[in-house]
Amino acid sequence: VRLVESGGGLVQTGGSLRLSCAASEVTLKLYAVGWFRQAPGKERGGVSCVSHLERRTYYADFAEGRFTISTDMSERTVYLQMDNLRAEDTAVYYCAAEIGTPVDDMCSHATPDAWGQGTQVTVSS
Repeated sequence: VRLVESGGGLVQTGGSLRLSCAASEVTLKLYAVGWFRQAPGKERGGVSCVSHLERRTYYADFAEGRFTISTDMSERTVYLQMDNLRAEDTAVYYCAAEIGTPVDDMCSHATPDAWGQGTQVTVSS
């Protein structure tokens, strides 16, 4: 499973960024795919995940109402639209995928099988 992230960068508080995770069509159809993040000195944790098979999404509490995950099969990409960004959203964001695990479990346990290389998101206050 190959996952390629893009879209990170520097943004001011209250701004927006859209992260992209490119994967194969097979991956997007059969795997749960999600976004995780790791800030300096903190553990990696789930942000938002989506499952095409389950037709379900999961959001961490801090992401609910500000972030939106979506899948574009024609582009073979999972997007994470992040709005109203805060300084505490600063982290390396990783795309990940796992097969055979409910999307809630995958996102809340942060132990997927496959990971992308990560993209830095920095929110300045």
